[in-house]
Amino acid sequence: MVHVSVLRMLGRPVTRGVALLEYSTPRQYSSGPFRARDNARDARAFFTTPIFYVNAAPHIGHLYSALLADALCRHRRLRVPSAAATRFSTGTDEHGLKIQQAAAAAGLAPTELCDRVSAQFQQLFRDAGISSTDFIRTTEARHRIAVQHFWGLLKARGLLYKGLYEGWYCASEECFLPEAKVTRQPGSSGDSCPVSLESGHPVAWTKEENYIFRLSQFREPLQQWLRGDPQAITPEPFHHAVLQWLEEELPDLSVSRRSSHLHWGIPVPGDDSQTIYVWLDALVNYLTVIGYPNAEFKSWWPTTSHIIGKDILKFHAIYWPALLLGAGMSPPHRIYVHSHWTVCGQKMSKSLGNVVDPRTCLDRYTVDGFRYFLLRQGVPNWDCDYYDEKVVKLLDSELADALGGLLNRCTASRINPSGTYPVFCTTCFPSEPGLVGPSVRAQAEDYALVNAVATLPKQVADHYDNFQIYKALEAVSSCVRQTNGFVQRHAPWKLNWESPVDAPWLGTVLHVALECLRVFGTLLQPVTPSLADKLLSRLGVSATERGLGELCFLPRFYGHPCPFEGRRLGPETGLLFPRLDQSRAWLVKAHRT
Repeated sequence: MVHVSVLRMLGRPVTRGVALLEYSTPRQYSSGPFRARDNARDARAFFTTPIFYVNAAPHIGHLYSALLADALCRHRRLRVPSAAATRFSTGTDEHGLKIQQAAAAAGLAPTELCDRVSAQFQQLFRDAGISSTDFIRTTEARHRIAVQHFWGLLKARGLLYKGLYEGWYCASEECFLPEAKVTRQPGSSGDSCPVSLESGHPVAWTKEENYIFRLSQFREPLQQWLRGDPQAITPEPFHHAVLQWLEEELPDLSVSRRSSHLHWGIPVPGDDSQTIYVWLDALVNYLTVIGYPNAEFKSWWPTTSHIIGKDILKFHAIYWPALLLGAGMSPPHRIYVHSHWTVCGQKMSKSLGNVVDPRTCLDRYTVDGFRYFLLRQGVPNWDCDYYDEKVVKLLDSELADALGGLLNRCTASRINPSGTYPVFCTTCFPSEPGLVGPSVRAQAEDYALVNAVATLPKQVADHYDNFQIYKALEAVSSCVRQTNGFVQRHAPWKLNWESPVDAPWLGTVLHVALECLRVFGTLLQPVTPSLADKLLSRLGVSATERGLGELCFLPRFYGHPCPFEGRRLGPETGLLFPRLDQSRAWLVKAHRT
């Protein structure tokens, strides 16, 4: 019975949600400006991070997950400005044996430890500009109601049974491991100790009577779901990995522990001798924050996109979808998976003393600087390496020198004494390349620049849709370099505003450069919100002119009026991004003169 209903459910279309947001194909420079489509303005989207375990303070891996979700959410808001159309949740996972043990080791009650560490996550996310609409703690009453209702639904559908469950249990990972995933290594006393093959964490043979979920019934439905939607899990190697896991036997899953062993959790409804398995408890948070079990959750769930680390892929891509199908719901719309951060080539570890404190990084590199570094350098497909010199080199090169230098050049009083958006001269820069005339000054490379920036919003949107934010930033950075080349090529500081020959071209060069900067500032808002605000404010771009729907690049080139032409620039805001390596600060000063 479960099989038939689940397969019927999976036959329904799964193309709803954020992926429905589309952009028109970017027109070439001879056709007109880029604009966003309006056909999905009312579509909803719901983004989630994992909820983070409170057994230790947050590190940069936690922040990276939150930043990926934040950037996706902010970009979505630029496309669909309605505040009610987008939700974004994060939070802390506060139950389980690991919390119980960590609290005991610290001489604290579990609730004290949870309050302390959850507050650290909340403060970090506020400091880092994480724009979540909900921060959930699994110790909240609303969550207990949701979990116990979800449990009752599984039980009513005949998917839970009580039985003897035994196997290797890893307290650090809060899960049972099959024999093939366990190895032995010398312990502190020299004895051979069983450990997790993948993580190296100790495991112990456990045998107890628990409630068990009929996971084995869902192997075929899960395969059908993934084969029917190749983008369900992104990037593709993780989608492939899950399908490979599903080629193996899928045993039933223990979903409770004895309360005498684990008391810090949510009791099984009607059986106080059992505590609900921490992963089932934690996963239901995604339903809690959208109102489950009330009916309102139904309008949000089909649009859900989970952003998770690769270490919790099995829980989110096998156990969670199976539990949802068992409860009569569809799997998540998307599961976006990212890899981990190493430090100078080594895995972050307390024992190695190389855990990077994200709060220190935010102070040292600025909030926008560190956001940019993690999202620019982080590649979801594979682990990425952190070291201080890399951060400094990237931020100085791309934010201080390239982007900041470009803004300083084009707004400096020596080059732009009127402090306005200059007039674009169509005779100097005609829309048809190859025209010849005494006033024509545009070169082939200049048309290539216009085309590159005109197509940039579509390119960036595609990268966001494919969970490749690093590629979106790479594309923006490439166009910034092209724009600097354009300014360097035509050297407006050598032109004279008093000359009737120079003035139209000088104004056009600045106009094009400022229009490029306006596009860059708009597209950088999801990643560096404060820096982008500073840039757009300096250009005189109002708050209502910063969405992607309003991003009409270089309209005078296409024969349309430009609302910015002749407008006064915003007030001087100083350096857009001060150099971190002051030994080469003279470069910035040179750009400002």
